[in-house]
Amino acid sequence: MSTPQPPSPPPDGKPLPVRPISLALQGGGAHGAFTWGVLDALLQDGRLQIDGISGTSAGAVNAVAVAQGFAEAARTRGDAEACATAAREALGRVWRGVAGLGSLGSMAQGVARLLTGGWSNAALGKGAIGTAMSRWMSPYQSNPLDLNPLRTLLEEQIDFPAIGRLAAPRVFVSATHVETGRAEVFHGRRLTLAAVMASACLPMVFRAVEINGEHYWDGGYSANPALAPLIDFCECRDIVLVQLNPLRREHLPQTPQEIAERVAELGFNASLLQQMRSIDFINRLIAKGALIEGESYKPLRLHRIDGGPAMEELSQSSKLSADPAMMERLFEQGQEAARQWLRRSFAALGVQGTVDIRRDYVGRLRTG
Repeated sequence: MSTPQPPSPPPDGKPLPVRPISLALQGGGAHGAFTWGVLDALLQDGRLQIDGISGTSAGAVNAVAVAQGFAEAARTRGDAEACATAAREALGRVWRGVAGLGSLGSMAQGVARLLTGGWSNAALGKGAIGTAMSRWMSPYQSNPLDLNPLRTLLEEQIDFPAIGRLAAPRVFVSATHVETGRAEVFHGRRLTLAAVMASACLPMVFRAVEINGEHYWDGGYSANPALAPLIDFCECRDIVLVQLNPLRREHLPQTPQEIAERVAELGFNASLLQQMRSIDFINRLIAKGALIEGESYKPLRLHRIDGGPAMEELSQSSKLSADPAMMERLFEQGQEAARQWLRRSFAALGVQGTVDIRRDYVGRLRTG
């Protein structure tokens, strides 16, 4: 895994053009290492100013890791380059720690593989964690101590009070309120270790996370990720979505495992599709003059970085892998995907979106 290097200055010595963006980070278990690579390349580029970050599950882990770097640099009054370097280093520490969890004992390793989303009974096998996922036991029975190595790792690596005080980038983490099913967004002083653990809490494996008397599960059920806080609380109109769950699968699922995996993908993409439909609706109303652009409504420019065919080849069960080699491969794929996106789409920032929302997320009415 590459050592952070500062961006190279342009040949003519002129300062790099800077474009503000907000980041929306999907959850996806170990596939979050792809997002780590994307973020590493975006931070290294030196031409982007991150206004806000919204993350769910693994995306929440990546979000607070970036914020940790910015908070560390802020303590020493570091410039933009120092912030980017510190953020890249913090991301590396967190993900190398995640990979290291795979060397723990079988119980902790099983929990580690589930720490940020996705599960498969076939992949889990017949061990203690597999038993927890069966129809006969809940995590309240099979994991009475509520063991989760991610909690210890983040407690060691992330200074939550410091990132809660951070002015920029603004960081938002979403979890699902168990009683109502609504998305709960944590920000500022409410962005705590418990909030991130709630965002990554799979109810089949972990007990619901209690925060101020309320109970929460994985944010992927309600907002994967939440786009509203980037719209309501950030000035930037360019939102870059780092998408881990494929929108399309060419192969028809036929086996029980294939069907279960596709159902899981559809479930964790459902909230994103709904949010995209709302954005497309508002954008079209503004374009037609039916809504007046202002504080209440503003057109948004959507962009997306995904793994393309390489990510589509990965199964849902690979989200459980704590294999360092796989994480490094995903990291490198994320770096390359971000660099390709920068070459292709940087000039569009501040000008127009690069995602066809209607084609990819809304669909069209067929009448014959």
